[in-house]
Amino acid sequence: MDLTWGPAEEAFRAEARDWLAANVPAEPLPSGDTREGFARHLEWERRLFDARWAVVSWPQRYGGRDASLWEWCIFEEEYYRAGAPQRVTQNGIFLLGPTLFAFGTPAQQDRFLPKMASGEETWCQGWSEPDAGSDLAGIRSTAVRDDAASGWRLSGQKTWTTRGAFCTHLFGLFRSDPSAERHRGLTYFLVPLDTPGVTVRGFGRLDGDEGFAEVFLDEAFVSDDMILGELHEGWRVAMATTGSERGLTLRSPGRFTATADRLVELWRNLGEDASDPGLRHQVVQAVIDAEAYRLQTLATVTALTDGASPGAESSLTKVFWSELDVRLHEIALALLGTAAELEDNGWAKGHQFALSGPIYAGTNEIQRNVIAERVLGLPRR
Repeated sequence: MDLTWGPAEEAFRAEARDWLAANVPAEPLPSGDTREGFARHLEWERRLFDARWAVVSWPQRYGGRDASLWEWCIFEEEYYRAGAPQRVTQNGIFLLGPTLFAFGTPAQQDRFLPKMASGEETWCQGWSEPDAGSDLAGIRSTAVRDDAASGWRLSGQKTWTTRGAFCTHLFGLFRSDPSAERHRGLTYFLVPLDTPGVTVRGFGRLDGDEGFAEVFLDEAFVSDDMILGELHEGWRVAMATTGSERGLTLRSPGRFTATADRLVELWRNLGEDASDPGLRHQVVQAVIDAEAYRLQTLATVTALTDGASPGAESSLTKVFWSELDVRLHEIALALLGTAAELEDNGWAKGHQFALSGPIYAGTNEIQRNVIAERVLGLPRR
């Protein structure tokens, strides 16, 4: 692998770095999982879109720059290096967006992608249910055909819906053929949350953020053109979305290399308080691990540009980045000691979020089963 960037890529990096330096808010925005913070973040997302930095790898007609995946990696590195705000549009842009490109009709792409890129429409993920989390095939929400209206009546409950209290749309799986096997008879629907019959009930978290929501559907009607992919083939479409969620796009390496850089800066600033050789070794190992993830991502990009498709290997990626995120923050808290809870340094809040990483996008226990069976070919027990 040639890791030398060409002149065009270096020019792209310089342009991105200059724009971010001039435009990133001087003070951190409120949490994007609060109502005020979500609105402030959307203002930032609009600035990104207006400057065509919101979706750099998308076609220009949808607000992008037709950038390569390599350039997308470069932009992500610069974005996190600059300390730019969290992307509250990420479920749409990084999860649903690639799925729409792969399975959406031209009409669906033209309808949804521009407003997704601009933040005019925001998306939450309607997969988890009270009795179906990592066991996604266990969902019970239903889609019943309404022939007279040429559409479907959706009923059921979705939970742990990140930022569902603030979003305008939901993408999710519904059981459209109850007689089919568990992984069959599922259909992937796109649902406006202002649809009659949809009730969104937000609830708070222990950290005070309020973006989580339960979504209840009571015969909410959606037309046939709100199906993404083929009828009853939603599992295949959803697996493409999980490939993005666990693999390349949701957690770019720039996020972790920037966090590792902050960790090194923290260690240096602590001076004599950072003299513990055990902690020093952990800092060094964290930097190595973040760089390893960056290199692994570049190898993935190489494979994708050569025509490969993301598969079960994305579970390896998910386990690595989620556990790396926890380690980075645990080391920082160990360096800070009691000050970690007393100062508004971002590390404690980041640690709270990092702890959810091994759970969302499919628990790491489930991911290890996937790795064992589908990557290593071990027998199922």
